[in-house]
Amino acid sequence: MTQQIIRPLDGLLVLDFSQFLAGPVAALRLADLGARVVKIERPGVGDIGRTLAFAGRSIDGDTVSFHAMNRNKESVAADLKNPDDLEDVRRLVARADVMIQNFRPGVMERIGLDYASVKEINPSIVYASASGYGDEGPWRDRPGQDLLAQAISGLPWLSGSREDGPVPLGLSIADHLLSCHIAQGVTALLVRRFRTGQGGLVQSSLLEAVLDLQFELLSTKLNDDTIQVRRHGEHSAHAFLAAPYGTYPTLDGYLALAMNPIPELGRLLDLPELAALTDPRDAWDRQEEIEALLAARFATGSTAHWLGILDAADVWCAPVLTLDELLASDGFAAIDMTQEVERRGTRIATTRSPLRIDGQVLRSEKAAPLLGEDGARIRAEFLSSDVRTEDGARA
Repeated sequence: MTQQIIRPLDGLLVLDFSQFLAGPVAALRLADLGARVVKIERPGVGDIGRTLAFAGRSIDGDTVSFHAMNRNKESVAADLKNPDDLEDVRRLVARADVMIQNFRPGVMERIGLDYASVKEINPSIVYASASGYGDEGPWRDRPGQDLLAQAISGLPWLSGSREDGPVPLGLSIADHLLSCHIAQGVTALLVRRFRTGQGGLVQSSLLEAVLDLQFELLSTKLNDDTIQVRRHGEHSAHAFLAAPYGTYPTLDGYLALAMNPIPELGRLLDLPELAALTDPRDAWDRQEEIEALLAARFATGSTAHWLGILDAADVWCAPVLTLDELLASDGFAAIDMTQEVERRGTRIATTRSPLRIDGQVLRSEKAAPLLGEDGARIRAEFLSSDVRTEDGARA
């Protein structure tokens, strides 16, 4: 019999005021760990993630990406500009353990749900604020969107070759990293609250998340101003690592090589020109020459052929899988990273939490909520003396 998982955040109430993507995913991480997460959404339209579709795909009236970000949550529709709705929300805030919001700076202050105001209602609350570029400085009011944060951070100049223009990462890396930082900050403040009773405020931004991603580059630059980003040839995968670090075409695909001694590769691949390069500086000074020799050699055989040779010698390498190859692989099946949830009879496949607790994976049972579907029940549970229906009428 499978042991029941005791999720670390069982019993905690999180109010999620955020919208696509960093805030909702931070709340999702807490939900997967056992917290009860209630989304506070605008009546009629809800979280913009319900309609902002990844690849244009939707299921059961909401985008697939919304389903992926909002499983394990409940939904209450509330117009924060309506005094009655705002009062209901304030009463929920008084009962909550955590509150997450990602509005632009100043919005929550105008409606009286900023940390200073919320702390007066609930002194022990843990309040998380995610923004685009922080609360100060010339960029504070710019749109907080992933590509824009990548652009401002300089990240797109770190990928591709010197022949390319800026190459942004093709996923919402800033949003996802920010979600991790916000969830980490919330759990740290919860630990402090359990020890001392003191709540607190955690803040971060898309820009800070992407700058933190570049900690090696920025730290090196800050200590040596001569450092510049100089991308290399078409096979190089890193502006600051020497050959053979990169990707190489084979007869039927691509192969990735990480840090490896050049002479050893020369012996394994029957390339005497590389076997003779015993000076460690050669990996830097003759980088593109080395990469060209490797590319020509790998192009003569299949990916499986070269992996057989390289893996046997414990060379750091891997196949570069396509999306279809990944999903069909035994490795993907073994890590068991998918799950299914159900809403209104529709089965929806998505990923699970990447965490394992006490040796067990964390799976979801509840699909993403319909807009406002839990409003009456939550109002009855927390505001039972004055329940209102979702259309705003007093019950």
